[in-house]
Amino acid sequence: MSDNHWGEPEEVGRSQDAESSKTPTDAREVDRPSTQREWRLIEKVVNSLNVEHRRARRWGIFFKLLTFSYLFALLWLFWSGSNFNAEDVVPQAHTAVVEVSGPIMDGEEASADAIITALRNAFKADRSHAVVMRINSPGGSPVQSGYVYDEIKRLRELYPQKKLYAVITDIGASGAYYMAAAADEIYADKASLVGSIGVISSSFGFVDLIEKIGVERRTLTAGENKAFLDPFSPLKDEDREFWQTVLETTHQQFIREVKNGRGDRLKGGDELFSGLIWTGEQALDLGLIDGLGSTSMVAREVVGVEKLVDYTARPQPLDRIIERLGIGVAKQLSLELGLSSEQVLR
Repeated sequence: MSDNHWGEPEEVGRSQDAESSKTPTDAREVDRPSTQREWRLIEKVVNSLNVEHRRARRWGIFFKLLTFSYLFALLWLFWSGSNFNAEDVVPQAHTAVVEVSGPIMDGEEASADAIITALRNAFKADRSHAVVMRINSPGGSPVQSGYVYDEIKRLRELYPQKKLYAVITDIGASGAYYMAAAADEIYADKASLVGSIGVISSSFGFVDLIEKIGVERRTLTAGENKAFLDPFSPLKDEDREFWQTVLETTHQQFIREVKNGRGDRLKGGDELFSGLIWTGEQALDLGLIDGLGSTSMVAREVVGVEKLVDYTARPQPLDRIIERLGIGVAKQLSLELGLSSEQVLR
């Protein structure tokens, strides 16, 4: 009875002693498989990180090289563009082309400075047989147009063997036709818009508006006409009459230069100078143009040299980038550093 009572505890005790008698080596042997799996997992993670790091470093080097290549290309364009000569690219005989596109205004692509610079280069080129001024413009400043008109007359006298042809594409109106009238001959498409020989001045009056919203206009001047045509003041009859004389004077200048340029080729009457605009087909009947055709046709059939070379004065690559990005500060900086390609009439 007593043996049975104490027998079971003795077996339990021996079992516990056996468990506790296992050596540390035996414990490591039990845990070794799980430990190896952990190390293999850690090794895979580290290897993956190394691969990603090397890949990121390679892409980083690639994009850095791409950026530097882009910057060097821009610098090359900037420096080479300033020394560009169309004759260096096309050494054979050709017809020079000068584009007049958009409003004729100071500071625009179709400014007098840009057009005159291109015309001078085109006339001066030894291998250009003639010059075509390709026009697509609604007009603009009479001053800018007058500068170009006078320069065309001077260049034609300086290079009498080289003719200048004006070719109107979509539209050649107002100041654009003013310039074209100085050419030896004018061509256009049958559907081109030609003419608009007149002068316009327009503005708005805000007198009633500022009274309605309760705004008081305060204008102090030294000189009785200094606030002439102020849009916030009533228009005086004497101001209207005076400004009309200015417009009439400018209009007469326009008419005089068109008659000097076109001469007896003009077939119409006073309606030519009324500000109306005609199609190329109508303009041909009125003597405003000499024929129907494109730039290629003029080069091929009139000049006899089909090869065309563009002499249009383009902004420097740096200026185009600055303008497109709209970085006013950078543009001012380029002016201060002398990097701008501003052209000056001489």
